[in-house]
Amino acid sequence: MKRRITILSILLVLAVVLSACGGTATTEVPAETTAAPTEPTEKTEEPTEAPTETEEVPSGEVVLPRKETMYFNGQQWGSVVCWNPYSSSCNNAMTIAQQDNARVLMFETPYLYNMLDGQVYPLLADGDFAWDEGRTQITFKIKPAAHWSDGTPVTAEDVAYTWATHVKYDTATGASNKAYIADIVAEDAQTVVIKAVLGENGQALNPLLVQSYLSSNYVIQKAWTQKLEARVGEDSAALLTDPADDVVWSGPYTKFYTDDTKVILIRDENYWGQDASMWGKLPIPKYLGHMIYKDNAAGTTAFKAGEVDVSQQFIANVQDLWLKEGLPVSTYLPEAPYHIGASLPTAFFNLGSYGLDQLAVRKAIAIAVDYDTIIANAMTNQSATFDQVPRSLMNPTPGEQALYDHDAVKDLQFAGKDIEGAKKLLDDAGIVDTDGDGWREFEGQNLHYVATAPNGWSDWQAAIEVVAAAGKEIGIDITTNYPEWAVYQTIVTNWPLPEKDFDIFMMWSDGAGPTQPWSRIRHLMSSEFAETTNNWNGNWGGYKNADADALIQAIPSMTDEAALKEAYTELVRIYLTDIPSFTLMYRPQSFHTVNESVWTNFPHEGDGTVPPVPPLDLMDGWSVAGLYNVTLVNP
Repeated sequence: MKRRITILSILLVLAVVLSACGGTATTEVPAETTAAPTEPTEKTEEPTEAPTETEEVPSGEVVLPRKETMYFNGQQWGSVVCWNPYSSSCNNAMTIAQQDNARVLMFETPYLYNMLDGQVYPLLADGDFAWDEGRTQITFKIKPAAHWSDGTPVTAEDVAYTWATHVKYDTATGASNKAYIADIVAEDAQTVVIKAVLGENGQALNPLLVQSYLSSNYVIQKAWTQKLEARVGEDSAALLTDPADDVVWSGPYTKFYTDDTKVILIRDENYWGQDASMWGKLPIPKYLGHMIYKDNAAGTTAFKAGEVDVSQQFIANVQDLWLKEGLPVSTYLPEAPYHIGASLPTAFFNLGSYGLDQLAVRKAIAIAVDYDTIIANAMTNQSATFDQVPRSLMNPTPGEQALYDHDAVKDLQFAGKDIEGAKKLLDDAGIVDTDGDGWREFEGQNLHYVATAPNGWSDWQAAIEVVAAAGKEIGIDITTNYPEWAVYQTIVTNWPLPEKDFDIFMMWSDGAGPTQPWSRIRHLMSSEFAETTNNWNGNWGGYKNADADALIQAIPSMTDEAALKEAYTELVRIYLTDIPSFTLMYRPQSFHTVNESVWTNFPHEGDGTVPPVPPLDLMDGWSVAGLYNVTLVNP
């Protein structure tokens, strides 16, 4: 069994050069990213203060001290556009990601979500939050020690004004939460009250989404926000596109240098979190760096060379790095699947396509697919199998798996490659080949479908090829098509989908978070997203089921654990009975592979940390705690 590998005795002294004049090469966004490439921008402002430990070399270039710098890959693809925490288009992956496990290196949330235990832990907040007795509002306090980078205290008024700004300028955060949050007010300098939109029962319409705001969205300084508003004349478009080079932050790191080849953050030596009420010290690395690699191959080459410490990239057959190449590389889990599965990449049926409104056709295709081949080839076994974790609507984490009755739906679960069962389903439904051409017909028309995934997304393409192969084995002609992501995204998010081009297509699902698995189920099944345009939420195939809708609407207000389990079990039953889509693999929330040439003591299974630190690259949610635990291999 592989465990931590003895570290190389010779430290790889690997420095990334920061050119004072900036790079000129453009960068391609690899196909695995979920956003279209952005045009390279001009270099951001020069650092106002050079680090005292850097060394000047004859060329005038600045070399970061390797023993103070931790390097990453797989996060940043293309140049940073802005530092504006109100914007959703800064392409600033190292510092701006408001999500279930929010990225908190520069901007901070009141609480941190921990995907390993499903709990939230205070960050800017002082202690736990509390619902009132009527379940209409949440109250929490701000830590007295918390302060902004300009030295002024973080206050409840900052929290309230952040929300008011999101609503006033209709930001993505405001638009997605205003149906559930009525207002956020400062009761006093430290006390925040979040008032929920109420349902017919007089309680919060959706308590899950109200609670999740606390660990998913940043607190932004009121004074800076007002300065920004004045600068843009309170124009919404201008506010969201402002580069915010003067932004004030509360987190442990801030911008040091960026150009079109790299992003470097520097530790804030005055970070409030070194107070005893939080971490009690500063994070260990002084610099966090991310070179902008052309593609996964380039990033992996740098990782293997020890130029990258933490890799958020899919590395095929990752175990070969230590078993065959003898590199000081490790993953969170010592054996396959090596990573914690959290999301469910899923094949959706276009229910508007001919014959796919027939359950027998959908189910036959789904049970015929060889999922073990997908996991072995597309994921190189970096995914649990469906024998190990039977399919449902849950990810493989223990918390989610405990939320439904496995025995109650056991007869509906399938592990794949059931060719004979699929053929019998179709035969019994009268969907047979009557003209001898090898393809089955429904109402006189051959069943021919196109299975689609974005071009260049190699693991998804490999999975779709296996789906097509299954169709041929059961007499359904399935061919493949791989349009560019720029085209793909405009089609799958807008109903109606083009029949015969997008009959079966892959999209992602939610990962781990404070609203899961409810939010994932909602996005997979809720008819509120069916047959809509500009749909980035889910249910892209157009599925509708009134019983499922009722359960999805009821769950957020449920407090009885037995009733909640019964509701989740029934949703799993509906999903596995109707099969509007089918999960192809389990996938990590983040790939978290580390090279321990320079740094060690990264999070790993059984490392004894309490609470456990999740493998989210030391920057998302509670995983940021890992930055306080790492140590140098050779101090």
